[in-house]
Amino acid sequence: MKKLIVFSFVLGLFLVSCSSNGDKKSDDATKQESTTTPETTDVTANPDYKAGLALVAKSNCFTCHHISDKLIGPAYQDVAAKYANSPDTIVTHLAHKIIEGGSGVWGEVAMTPHPDVTMADAETMVKYILLLKK
Repeated sequence: MKKLIVFSFVLGLFLVSCSSNGDKKSDDATKQESTTTPETTDVTANPDYKAGLALVAKSNCFTCHHISDKLIGPAYQDVAAKYANSPDTIVTHLAHKIIEGGSGVWGEVAMTPHPDVTMADAETMVKYILLLKK
């Protein structure tokens, strides 16, 4: 009888020790998964974001556009959402729209041309706007 009690006790200790190691391994796996999971990217650290924001801020863009609210023109987040799955050539296309103006895509109000903006600056502005998608 004593042997049965001792055996049961040893078996119980063995099971407890195995289950706590299993939990530790499970915790380690969870920790590893959480550290390898990609975090959301901070777009404000992107150089295109910083350069584009500086150009947009020093121009008159915020007179007609806002980041999240429609003013005279569409919100920048709406523009980013509309063109999110477009090919890379959309940057050049939209840069031309900034320089030459345009109408009909976002309603009846025409976008004023900005001929004083260089193509490189317009493309930088577009890259910034496209980063603003939700």
